[in-house]
Amino acid sequence: MKKNSCGGQSNSKPDRKAIEKKRRNDMKNLCSKLASLIPHHNFKPSKEIASQQDQLDLAAAYIKHLRERIEKLKRLKEEAMKSMEASSSMMERTASVGLTSPVLELRDLGSSIELVLITGLNKNFMLYEVISIFEQEGAEVVSASFSTVGGKIFHTLHAQAKLSRVGVETTRVCQRLQELIKSY
Repeated sequence: MKKNSCGGQSNSKPDRKAIEKKRRNDMKNLCSKLASLIPHHNFKPSKEIASQQDQLDLAAAYIKHLRERIEKLKRLKEEAMKSMEASSSMMERTASVGLTSPVLELRDLGSSIELVLITGLNKNFMLYEVISIFEQEGAEVVSASFSTVGGKIFHTLHAQAKLSRVGVETTRVCQRLQELIKSY
């Protein structure tokens, strides 16, 4: 650096203090902007975020939470796609073959169970009996749907364990459902 005759710096170069102050203000503004992007429900209501370090820690934790959520949603999507592929292949198989007795397919999806039941229109099938078997075995039906294709009815049920640490014994559910179907 050049020094002028008075021992100070020349006015042609910006003052280091001013540059550093501008850099600090820019960083402060960027940290505030980052903190403003984090949803308010992620803040702890009793604690005011005082420092930039707290803001950065909160942002990093929120980003990690979002990444985990994305991975979980990707896994759920893959499971749903596999389930849809299996259901469509089952529909194709039963459409090509004459359906004389009900077809039952039970899939254990970890924390949930999916049941695909295909019956003929001439079967007087009571869906509430299937739901009661699920409930008696410790599962709660979270969704149920059906569609009619040709002379067949496709029932799809999704159930979850009422107590996740206990779970549901799918082999027992399957056995009871097969006994129910045989009775019709």
